[in-house]
Amino acid sequence: MASIRALFASSALIVLFLLYLYADSLVFLISRWFGSEDYSHGLFVPLISGFLIWQSRHRLSHMPREQSWWGLAVISFGLLLYAVGELSTLFLVLHLSLWIVLVGLAMTLLGIRGTKVIAFPLGYLLTAIPLPTFFYASLSSQLQLWSSSLGVGCLQLVGVMAFRDGNVIDLGPVQLQVVEACSGIRYLLPLLSLALLCAYLFKERMWKRVLLVLSAIPISILINGFRIGVIGVLVEFYGKGAAEGFYHLFEGWVIFMVSFGLLIFEMAWIGRLGTEAPRRSLREYLKWQNQEGETVEKDEVNVLPNRIFSPGPAYLCSVALFAPCTVLGTLLMDREEIPPPRTTFVDFPMQINGWRGQPFPLEQQYIDTLRFDDYVLADYRLSPQQQVNFYAAYYRSQRKGQSAHSPQSCLPGGGWEITSLTQAELTATDSTTRSLKANRAVIQKGDQKQIVLYWFKQRDRNLTSEYLVKMYLLWDAFSRRRTDGALVRLAALVGPGESEFTVDQRLQAFAVVIEGELGRFVPD
Repeated sequence: MASIRALFASSALIVLFLLYLYADSLVFLISRWFGSEDYSHGLFVPLISGFLIWQSRHRLSHMPREQSWWGLAVISFGLLLYAVGELSTLFLVLHLSLWIVLVGLAMTLLGIRGTKVIAFPLGYLLTAIPLPTFFYASLSSQLQLWSSSLGVGCLQLVGVMAFRDGNVIDLGPVQLQVVEACSGIRYLLPLLSLALLCAYLFKERMWKRVLLVLSAIPISILINGFRIGVIGVLVEFYGKGAAEGFYHLFEGWVIFMVSFGLLIFEMAWIGRLGTEAPRRSLREYLKWQNQEGETVEKDEVNVLPNRIFSPGPAYLCSVALFAPCTVLGTLLMDREEIPPPRTTFVDFPMQINGWRGQPFPLEQQYIDTLRFDDYVLADYRLSPQQQVNFYAAYYRSQRKGQSAHSPQSCLPGGGWEITSLTQAELTATDSTTRSLKANRAVIQKGDQKQIVLYWFKQRDRNLTSEYLVKMYLLWDAFSRRRTDGALVRLAALVGPGESEFTVDQRLQAFAVVIEGELGRFVPD
């Protein structure tokens, strides 16, 4: 009885510590699960993992009692990552930190062998974590192009004249844009998560399980391409309004269930590959078995793992480990940043060395998404033929969920494709202006081409790598109590008869000019 009270008391304290430390991380996760269809499956992942752990209780009850002090080392590493995540403002690091802490707690309570028993349920929790923003944007952009190509292929297969222009399907009088919501990533991520679960329950050889998981990728892409093709056919024959009902119907569960049905059919098919055993039903393939392959009897499943109700010293010591970390977490979360004074972008000069600017506002939907504190957006002209679009967004504090968004994730859209992404050296024209490096992207839509330069002005550094931005955020937050910074982006069309070299020279000249002005608005 005393051991049970000790277990519940220590577990309650640990849960309270974790809820306090990871409150922002958990709120972000839950908001993504409920607010984004791409991650709506994440709500069910903890429930599935919990059920799988409960199903393993019979095996845990027959294992010898043990504990692992290595669990404390794992917990310590997870809490170290927590500090890194707080200072670098990376939600992904915080999510991984929480997962590592849970693994460490399992080791202290169940031992290493016991943790191996529930290794898959613990690992399965990772499928609920949203992808990093830059990776998600890159993947979504690529899926948009693939879905557009497949949609055009389906249309041409049934005799409908259609052409692809980037992620826009041209049907003549009507153009269909395959936006991010149509990329198919909202089917890919849940189907991959489901395929992993099926592979775990699929009592077959490892290569068949791997094949099952990998097949979820082409299945989701092909089904989404088919959906877009059907929408195009409806638009071609019945007008744009006829596709609305179909789109909403096939946007979610119908397409996902078709994909899941194909996955089940594949399981039944590959289960008979490479074996001469009598044909088994799919239910037999998915029958719950223990690690040795022996079917678990009903009365054995109901055995309670009484050994869990006797927590060892390692588990109890983890409580003492969380207490000082909670104090540290409070200091990190309540830290006050001290950015230097600056001039607001409303006073950014519209005449610079012969360049005349015309500012214009950004749409509210972009302001809500980018969450900056100040910005400037203007077209500058040196002559009627020489125009540069200038955009800079300033962030007073780049805390979690509020930081500079890379144009690499925003440039694709409206039919534009990134055809080249390199780095350019922008050389200063005088001794007072420092040289800088910038990312150089060439984007194209049909015959139109643009060259885009962008870099991150972070305190006294000009950076091109998002990874370096996060590293310096961590360092400067700790050493300088500052995380302010800005994104700077320049863009120019390659006009008729112009070469990329000419446009590069124009952009470089303007970049050097504004670099001398930016110091007042984005202080070092």
